[in-house]
Amino acid sequence: MSMIKSWCLFVGLAAAAASAAPAHAEDHKSDIVDTAVAAGSFKTLAAALKAADLVDVLKGEGPYTVFAPTDAAFKKLPEGTVEALLKDKAKLKAVLTYHVVKGKVKAADVVKLKSAKTVQGQTVAVDAADGVKINDAKVTKADIECSNGVIHVIDAVLIPHDKD
Repeated sequence: MSMIKSWCLFVGLAAAAASAAPAHAEDHKSDIVDTAVAAGSFKTLAAALKAADLVDVLKGEGPYTVFAPTDAAFKKLPEGTVEALLKDKAKLKAVLTYHVVKGKVKAADVVKLKSAKTVQGQTVAVDAADGVKINDAKVTKADIECSNGVIHVIDAVLIPHDKD
């Protein structure tokens, strides 16, 4: 897919995200956590952020870019995975911070990247050849504006590589 087609896809995704985002998110006064909670489709992510003590971080100044998996994305994980992560705070924190990039990386910039370094320390692959994928997760909504960054909704949970 050409850069122009990728950009058109992102413009369409951004328009869909704007129409699906809560009205108060459009005024840029809600932070990443409040915006995600208000959307209603990130209950598992919100619970995981709380369990990992990351709520205050993502309510902080930022800016951050969050590749946010939906509740449906968490349901795709093998049975027992979420429960196991909730019991292992260090691993949970690593998985969640693997979804966060420092800075505000909007869709127009994402499509120009081949990879991005996460707060967790590892990089994620970015592929804009056919839609936009972060590793194997498809971006389903882009550019949900927040007071302290931007959210891009993804359809799968990103799992960092085990460090050797």
